[in-house]
Amino acid sequence: MSIDNGFSKTILENLYEGVYLVDNDRKILYWNKGAENITGYTSSEVIGKRCSDNISRVNDNGVQLCMTTCPLAKTVADSMPREMNLYIRHKKGHRVPVLVRTTTLQDAQGQIVGAIEIFSDNSPKLAITQKIKELEKMALLDPLTELANRRYIESNIQTKLDEMHRYGRPFGILFMDIDRFKNINDSYGHDIGDKVLIMVSNTLVKNVRGSDTVGRWGGEEFLAIIPNINEEQLYFTANKLRVLVEQSGFSLNSGIVQVTVSIGATLAQPKDTA
Repeated sequence: MSIDNGFSKTILENLYEGVYLVDNDRKILYWNKGAENITGYTSSEVIGKRCSDNISRVNDNGVQLCMTTCPLAKTVADSMPREMNLYIRHKKGHRVPVLVRTTTLQDAQGQIVGAIEIFSDNSPKLAITQKIKELEKMALLDPLTELANRRYIESNIQTKLDEMHRYGRPFGILFMDIDRFKNINDSYGHDIGDKVLIMVSNTLVKNVRGSDTVGRWGGEEFLAIIPNINEEQLYFTANKLRVLVEQSGFSLNSGIVQVTVSIGATLAQPKDTA
């Protein structure tokens, strides 16, 4: 099975969404430009391989779908199309939220010869881009991670407290610390330590809402301001971020570099100060 070089391939190559085709053994046969842009992997790096070899997918609970409840495998097995939200691993290690749709591929005789998956980036990209531009103008951007810096975070917390007192708008705070980060710098050097900080920051900022603010508090510490949220929702958000960071990672010759984070969470109270 293959994609011909005519009109159909031109359309697929120019789609914003990621598109890839697999055979019945789930080996990747085609990988379009949209898939390259969303995952960071070129077609030459994935053709002939399986998803589990690089862009492993997980759900909200961190379960590896490639080995258990893979929607593509289920579609190949029962011919039923599927749609679900999950998280793929980018080549740089961070997790990207995507909406995935799968359906079967059939030959001229109606026999299933593989499946197609279409996936789109679900991260609040426009809001992130606008926020970066605003922070750059105000010199409130952390230069390494491109997150809000501590100065901006402190100011934003005060703004959210004022809004809570005036209008009753609730908000929560997540304080996140990379566990045993000194071991990363000691074992791999500060350049790899910087890559870890960027990987974690990308996983955090791509998996919150556009109205949320994620910043680098300092060193290996991050802080997120989550408006209009209750305790249960705040816990869900914190645990989702914890799981997605744990499931992130990038490759070195010596193996996969992965870290975990510890997260403290609180809802703002009327008597609180910044």
